[in-house]
Amino acid sequence: MEAKSSPFLGKTEEETLPFSTQTPIRRRNAYTRSLVKCALVLTGLWAARGFLLGGRDARRPHFADVHGDPWAISGFGAPGPLKHHHQPPLKGEAAEKLFLSVPNNESALAASRTYATHPHLAGSVEDFEDAKVILELFQTEFGIPPPEDEPIFSAGTPESRHATLHIPHYKKPKAWIDVYYPVMNTPLDHSLQIFNADGESIWDANLEEDGDEGDPDAAKYKDAVPAWHGLSRGGEVEGHLIYANYGTKEDYDKLVEAGVNFTGKIVLARYGAIFRGLKIKGAEDLGAAGVLIYSDPRDDGFVTAENGYDAYPAGPARNPTAVQRGSVQYISVYSGDPSTPGYPAYENAPRTEGSNIPKIPSLPISWANAVRLLEEIGGVDEGRKLDGKTSRTTVKLVNHVDDKITPIWNTLAVIPGHVSSEVVLVGCHRDAWVMGAVDPVSGTVSIHEIVKGFGELIRNGWRPLRTIVFASWDAEEYGLIGSTEWAEDFAEWLPEHVVSYLNLDVSVAGSRWQASASPSLADLIKKTAKDITHPTDPQRTLWDATTDNGPFEGEADAEFTKMYESEQSTREKYQTGISPLGSGSDFTAFLQHLGIASSDQGFGFTPSDAVYHYHSIYDSQRYQEVYADPGFHRHVAVAKSLGLLTLRLADAIILPLNTTQYAFELDSYLDIVEEQASQASLDTPDFSGLRASIRRLQSVSLELDKEKIEAEEEFKNLLDEIRKKPAFLKRIIRWLKKVFRHHRHHHHDDDLSSEDESLRFAHDLLAAYGEPPRHHHRPTLGPLPPHACAEHKLGRPPRHPDAGFPHPHGFPIRKFIQAAKRIQKINKKLSSFERGFISEEGIKDREWYRHLGVAPGKWLGYGATTLPALTEAITIDKDVALAEHEVSRLVNVVEGLATSLQS
Repeated sequence: MEAKSSPFLGKTEEETLPFSTQTPIRRRNAYTRSLVKCALVLTGLWAARGFLLGGRDARRPHFADVHGDPWAISGFGAPGPLKHHHQPPLKGEAAEKLFLSVPNNESALAASRTYATHPHLAGSVEDFEDAKVILELFQTEFGIPPPEDEPIFSAGTPESRHATLHIPHYKKPKAWIDVYYPVMNTPLDHSLQIFNADGESIWDANLEEDGDEGDPDAAKYKDAVPAWHGLSRGGEVEGHLIYANYGTKEDYDKLVEAGVNFTGKIVLARYGAIFRGLKIKGAEDLGAAGVLIYSDPRDDGFVTAENGYDAYPAGPARNPTAVQRGSVQYISVYSGDPSTPGYPAYENAPRTEGSNIPKIPSLPISWANAVRLLEEIGGVDEGRKLDGKTSRTTVKLVNHVDDKITPIWNTLAVIPGHVSSEVVLVGCHRDAWVMGAVDPVSGTVSIHEIVKGFGELIRNGWRPLRTIVFASWDAEEYGLIGSTEWAEDFAEWLPEHVVSYLNLDVSVAGSRWQASASPSLADLIKKTAKDITHPTDPQRTLWDATTDNGPFEGEADAEFTKMYESEQSTREKYQTGISPLGSGSDFTAFLQHLGIASSDQGFGFTPSDAVYHYHSIYDSQRYQEVYADPGFHRHVAVAKSLGLLTLRLADAIILPLNTTQYAFELDSYLDIVEEQASQASLDTPDFSGLRASIRRLQSVSLELDKEKIEAEEEFKNLLDEIRKKPAFLKRIIRWLKKVFRHHRHHHHDDDLSSEDESLRFAHDLLAAYGEPPRHHHRPTLGPLPPHACAEHKLGRPPRHPDAGFPHPHGFPIRKFIQAAKRIQKINKKLSSFERGFISEEGIKDREWYRHLGVAPGKWLGYGATTLPALTEAITIDKDVALAEHEVSRLVNVVEGLATSLQS
């Protein structure tokens, strides 16, 4: 059944002014344009005094009365979020210190108890209510008066389009909800039976979890969300069972090589190693009829019943009835709504069949049910051998689902910055399979604490240099749908404005902190983690938690241990200790489809941690409080880490993106490919040209590093010079007010040339980092004729210099403008660097993925494959000609990156 229009959507198109309807742009002559340029720069100069003083003794110009409106206009039309109008602007270390004082354990615990004690499946009523709770949080903390009509807009409408596209023009914080309409499903009925040779049912599985009373929330909601696979194919199938271990490509290849025929079989595979949907795709490609996926205690590390640990909730081991729900979308093909690949899921969008979802049915099952099925193959031990044996009996799998267009709700908020055209995006998904105390509520709780911290900053006079956008994504669990639809909706706008995307999903599921990111962000993440205190040991840092382990001991399964150690050794290959991003969370569309530098972080599972019941009813508040994070110290540590990372990206004069680290990391990526090529039974492509291009990129990037240092030093020195001329700044303020008032009355912000934009950037830097001279009264000057400034900027001397534009000896106006332009140019190179890896051609067989540097592995899903098109030409296609083509594409990409940094 298709979703109908709802009363909570925004106004209809007929009730609103069309998005494209704007006041006509007025053309300006050279004189007027020069006048505006002068106003832009000189307004910034008024605020330029105190950069080197760090904001200790500044006062803002009183262009507007800020009483009663913390975002009243101050300076050149810039919102000034002041708690008191005599308070100096907050920035730098003072801002960081204040922010870090806000996130706290008690608040985090209370937030978790709010968000994690009820089901909130994507598209449900509870999910919609949570979206509005997050909206209210944004409004409360950022000082946004709730509008008379709820700001909930159907995606694609003028209101929704305007809300995002107008981000660079907001003068005050704003928050709203966008509604998208993907195809999703919910379970109707399902069953699993064993039939003997006579066709009689000899076993009927209980597919739901037991809801042990030891966990009150799990007991209360044990039947709230049946155990099924999101986006699974509905149907009924019957066949003999065959065991496929993890259901990886390697597992299936071994069975095929052994002569196994999958046609009509029902595959039994265990969770782990790869994304669950790809287990089904592998079976489907071989002709299987259906798939059952179970959670195996061998993957629980030390904490098993065999090692003497009690099952949850009595102890830390796996509850044998626990079931892992989850999407079975083929995430390595494309993410988002299956029916609208590459374009947003508007309510009336054209729909396709969807090529990233299964064509055979599946069910998730518990270990308790898997034990019974394994008995039909030869027993628990014999049945788990990868030898191709099939069951004596047949199994019938029934999975009936309700596929329909379903509304989902992304909640977004904007904190406007001085440099409004540059945006730092921070996001975490909100929906859960059941209660999701770990996934995603732990992430939501950390975001909650960050938002509170930023709210406190705003109330104390802080305004970021760059604009910050917070997003609470919906329907991530079904296949990263909310974030992907928004990214596809604004695919042209986002890469031009978003300098980085900082993702959070699971803040706390275990004891070891880890981060994954674009290499350009790795240094900043590591430095920031070293500036955060360890959550439980004040003598250590958060970075030290990258080697932490849980409290439990024992023996672990040999195959699991080998796989876990392999994952850890792979992470250690990366120079910074921060691994590349694959997929499985909301960074995917931003990084691998649009080319925006991205990151993810959180505390994850180790073999010595209590078992995390992923996507189960036992992903609950009790589990968090008893095992994952008693006291909620880790939630707070992640909040501080991500919040500080956001501050440093938002407030740095030059973006802290390290292209040199990225360039040298490419050497490591190519080393991996060369090793794989040498192991493959085919001719090795010539990598020398690609290696040479990488060397050139490294050299060019090192030169840019020098340019960055020199540019920032020059800018600071010029600020220092300007700071020494307070009398000049006082003389121009009254004239500037008059010019600015004229400009605001007769022109629009959009009516700016590219040169004007550079001068606006100069102004923005000064407004953010400068401070006015101290004074206790408004300056009183005679009026200054505007033609004087215009003629000065046009290169002609003023007719009456004493009565016109003031220009004392040695005042470095032109130098400052050039210095600001220099910084702007560098930042554009840095923010667009990741985009240089984007190829319109995309990756073979999955063209939605366009990043030639990193992508989720074709048969991995979660895990990252570096230089993916080249790697898979060698390891999967085993095609030398294709590999040589991919080498050529990479040479072009790397050479393009070098040229862009050098220009």
